[in-house]
Amino acid sequence: MPLPSSPLIVTLKLDPIAFDFLDRLRQQYFPSERNFLPAHVTLFHMLPGEEESSIQQTLQDVCLHTPLLPVCFPNLRFLGRGVAVVVDCPELVRLQKFLAEAWSLWLSPQDRQAYRPHVTIQNKVTPQAARQLYNQLIGSWESFDGYGEGLLLWHYKGGPWELVGEFAFGI
Repeated sequence: MPLPSSPLIVTLKLDPIAFDFLDRLRQQYFPSERNFLPAHVTLFHMLPGEEESSIQQTLQDVCLHTPLLPVCFPNLRFLGRGVAVVVDCPELVRLQKFLAEAWSLWLSPQDRQAYRPHVTIQNKVTPQAARQLYNQLIGSWESFDGYGEGLLLWHYKGGPWELVGEFAFGI
């Protein structure tokens, strides 16, 4: 009997300047013993690995007809036990909704929730530590812009992720 495939994750590929800035924040503030991943904007947290080829085909088709996405990082969000950078991109929200409808039978409860894109820079700390970091950063936060350049597909491996494919936006 074949082993079940590992779940799949879909994230937004950010332009290098925005990615580097957000990844530095994540490296600085995310607890090092839990920080297996670079900064990322997740669209889907758990798609079935058994559907990998269909998911890849959909991503290829959709990304080919999707332009670069202008993204704004206007503010921070307090998460209770962490801090995230808000991602403001109506086009990304529409794209996620379109894919969610296409994959509706496969969505986890988490992926069925309203989509609020963000980049987590701190997580799984005490509420006091999260509030302290939020208060420290919010006063000097300056909104900045970037671009979404495509979508990335990953295998979830229980900690680190393994890149399966990159799907560049085409127009």
